[in-house]
Amino acid sequence: MLNRDSINSGAYLDSFDSLPREILWTQARIDASLAQTMARRPEGSDVWVFAYGSLMWNPISRYDARRVSTLHGWHRSFCLRITAARGSPENPGRMLSLEAGGNTQGVAIRLCQATLEEELRILWTREMVTGAYLPTWAPITLDDGTRTSAIAFVADPTQSQYEADVGTATIAPLMAVATGSFGTNAEYVFKLQWALAECGMNDPYVDEIASEITRLCGVKHEDARESRGASGETAI
Repeated sequence: MLNRDSINSGAYLDSFDSLPREILWTQARIDASLAQTMARRPEGSDVWVFAYGSLMWNPISRYDARRVSTLHGWHRSFCLRITAARGSPENPGRMLSLEAGGNTQGVAIRLCQATLEEELRILWTREMVTGAYLPTWAPITLDDGTRTSAIAFVADPTQSQYEADVGTATIAPLMAVATGSFGTNAEYVFKLQWALAECGMNDPYVDEIASEITRLCGVKHEDARESRGASGETAI
């Protein structure tokens, strides 16, 4: 289970012990990444985080504002290979990230200033277990037209988990059978669809993958709907 207690106690990191030691980040390395990112914080700006995956339905971090928004210059991509959480070494799945180009609809959350340091450390521990993401300050537009910057966790193509082929024909068969301690890879895709729909949005790329997974293995959307919120994620 992914929650504040599991992160603060260290149990969350322990759940990734099955991964090769060379790709696991220590807490010290995770903290260093956070410090480097915050050193690039735009002067005088609030700290918004762009949620495009599981942060939409399981944010964990405390926030004081949540707005439908558009991220500029990046698009969703299941380009990260996973062998834990929602995959295994025998049946690796794909984790969601962002790659350059286009725009992405999602949700921006503004972290509470009073507990900012704590919330950021929880967020970084959650997302940077293997260092597969490159935390980036990127431009967003809120639903009222306000333009600002937000932290976006984008793909780092230099990392060993990165996979260039993200076509539906390649990844849907993998995702249809991948499962791990957090549940199935297919369930994640369906949760993402519903999270977007609840905000009045959709992503054709996500819809195409979900449709193909359903065709391949007959997964019922209702089955995944019933388990929403029952497990945690590493992809935001």
